[in-house]
Amino acid sequence: MKKISKDKLPQLWDRLAQQATLYLPVEEDGVVNFAPWKEGAAVNLDVINTVVPPKQMVLPQSENYLHFRVDGGKLDLEPVDVDGPYVIFGARPCDVAAIAIIDKLFLDEPCDTLYKERREKGTIISLGCNEPEETCFCTAFELEPAFSPDADVSAWDMGEYLLWKAQGEKGEALTKKMEDLLEDAGADAEKAVESLRNNVASKEAAATKEYGWNAQGVKDALEDKFDSEIWDKLYRRCLGCGVCTYICPTCHCFDVQDFSRGQEGLRFRCWDSCMFGDFTLMAHGENPRPTQKERVRQRFMHKLLYYPSNFDVYACVGCGRCVRKCPVSIDITQVIKEVGGVK
Repeated sequence: MKKISKDKLPQLWDRLAQQATLYLPVEEDGVVNFAPWKEGAAVNLDVINTVVPPKQMVLPQSENYLHFRVDGGKLDLEPVDVDGPYVIFGARPCDVAAIAIIDKLFLDEPCDTLYKERREKGTIISLGCNEPEETCFCTAFELEPAFSPDADVSAWDMGEYLLWKAQGEKGEALTKKMEDLLEDAGADAEKAVESLRNNVASKEAAATKEYGWNAQGVKDALEDKFDSEIWDKLYRRCLGCGVCTYICPTCHCFDVQDFSRGQEGLRFRCWDSCMFGDFTLMAHGENPRPTQKERVRQRFMHKLLYYPSNFDVYACVGCGRCVRKCPVSIDITQVIKEVGGVK
């Protein structure tokens, strides 16, 4: 295990930015989100969760698929090149786990080759949490707030320095390139990390204990709740604004559209939301989810029943973003409790 003094972080970032596009939690006008690093940027590694998760680096809000041109009755298609290599620095373990969840869908057969190429060009450096947010509940879904097994490098804030642990080929390669900025962490580093992990996990577990449920019972509890009266109560509060889906690190619904001008144009993919009325609207006018009730039910059933039934993992990492940002205070932890996801 290595360590790096915080005084050397700007040097590390500058070095990384020379080799790839570097994304960091940057504060602007009081709001922290991942943004490309540049010298003098107000990097904030203390905020637990950015407003928008770093999934936008692996699944951009809008990305072009191809350009097309019609010339003399002939259709020419030109594929779009994926951007170059990138590094995400400071992603929290819940957000790294969320990217791994999205991987299961896009990298499974049939593989989304555009997504695969983008993922292969990325390197993720996670930053373990020292304190859970009031709305965090990752331990309820059996995740650790201070450790990310899916990151290429795991880092932990120890005050004056960060501990640094390479994981896998990408992590080892990156660490080797930065070795002159890193130093050996010493024999007690592993113990320090373990102590931090246990401390943070116990704090969050104590806070979420009052929910009265854990991940083991949620899926089974929802099996027979499709016609539950809870959906009648919830949908009346929902505004259909879609903020819960756009800030969710695991939501991955998208639309594919064409934009054309005359004889040429492009096809692109963009984020969409199951909370919008036209999400499942068919060309002939039929909509299998005609009211907000069906849309609200779909959101929770997909995350907590359908996705784990197909991929053996819940499509929720307990980051708490939707709890914090929902304008009508629809709380997924309370939804689970009401449908009977008990221990």
